[in-house]
Amino acid sequence: MKKHVGVGIIGCGYWGPNLVRNFARQDQGSVVAVCDAQLERAERAGAGTGAELITTDSSRLIARPDVDLVVVATPSRTHYRLAREAIAAGKHVLIMKPMTTRVDEAEELVTLAQANGVLLAVDHTFVYTGAVRKMRSMVESGELGDIYYLDSVRINLGLFQSDVNVIWDLAPHDISIIDYVLGGRIPDEVSAIGAAHAGSRHENIAYVTMKYGPNVLAHVHVNWLAPAKVRRTIVGGSRKMLIYDDVQPSEKLLVYDRGVTIAPWEDPEAVYSSQMVSYRSGDMHAPRLDDREALSVEADELIAAILYGGSVAADGASGLRAVRILDAAERSVRDGGRPVMLLTPEQVTAAIPIVPADPVDRVARLNART
Repeated sequence: MKKHVGVGIIGCGYWGPNLVRNFARQDQGSVVAVCDAQLERAERAGAGTGAELITTDSSRLIARPDVDLVVVATPSRTHYRLAREAIAAGKHVLIMKPMTTRVDEAEELVTLAQANGVLLAVDHTFVYTGAVRKMRSMVESGELGDIYYLDSVRINLGLFQSDVNVIWDLAPHDISIIDYVLGGRIPDEVSAIGAAHAGSRHENIAYVTMKYGPNVLAHVHVNWLAPAKVRRTIVGGSRKMLIYDDVQPSEKLLVYDRGVTIAPWEDPEAVYSSQMVSYRSGDMHAPRLDDREALSVEADELIAAILYGGSVAADGASGLRAVRILDAAERSVRDGGRPVMLLTPEQVTAAIPIVPADPVDRVARLNART
C-alpha cells in the first residue's frame, strides 16, 4: 500500500501559497511540484518545500510520476481544462471553488473521475471549520429541532473580479456551507436578483434564495459594495437557533435557546384569550470548537482518503451541486428573478438528504500511523 502522497500545485496567486504551506506540513504527503504562469510566484511559493519541479508548464507537473494529487488553484475559467487533463492522467484532483463555470463541465469531471478511479474534491474551505462542522452535527442530532431557515450574508468592499459576477465569486462559500449543514440536500428551486453598479459589466450585488420542500428557505446575500466586512450565517430551528460569525476572533458560533410556539388556530381558548403566540427566551452559549486551520483539516482528510480510501467532506458531487445552484441563480437573474426548478415535483416528493460519510475515523487512523 502506498504510504506517501506527492502533491503538485498549479496556481500561486492569492490562495495557492496557503495550499502549498499546508500540504508541505503533511507527514504522509509532500509538495513535489509547483506551477504558476509567473515563474517568480512559483519560486516564492515553493521555496523551502523541497519541491523538485518549479515551472510555468502545468502539463509538465501533471505528467510527473511522483505527483499523485494535483491541486488546481487557478482562475475558475481554467478549472475544467486543467482538472480534466489531470484526471485523464490518473491523478487525484483538488479544485478551488467554483469547481467549474458550467454544469456540463462539472458533470463531465465527476463522471471522468469515477471512470478513472480517482478522487475529485473541491476546496469548499468552510466545511472544514470547527464552527460549520458543529452546525452540521447539531442539525443531524435534532438539537435545533425542525429547520425553518438559513440566512447568510457575505459582503465587503471589493475585491472586484473581471471574469465572474459576485454570485460566482462569493456565493459558493455560503452555498457550500448550506449544502454541508443540510447533508447534501438538493433545493427544489432557486431564484435570484442582482444588479451591476459603478460601471461594472457584472452583478456586484445579489440575493439568492433556495427553497427546500414546502417550508425550508435558505437565503444568501453577496455584495462587493458594502462599507464593512460581514460573514454571518443564521440557522433557525423550532427548538434552538444559532449564529455563525466568521469575522469574530473567538466565539464564532453562538447557540440560542430561543423560539416561538403558535397555538393551533382551531383552539378556541387560545383564540379568545389572545394567547396564540408564546415566546421562549432561554440561555445563549458558545460551544467549544475545533480551532485547527480549515486548510490543515482539509489536507489531512485528502491525504487520508487517498491513502486509505473513502470520501471527503467536499467531494465532486458537492462541487457539482454548488455549480448547479450557481448556474440556476444566474439564469434566474437573467430572467428577472423567476424561480428555476432543480427538481421535478416527483423528485421533491422522493428527495432524501444525502449525507457524506464522516471522515473523522479515517483521519484518526492517519494520525495513529504517523
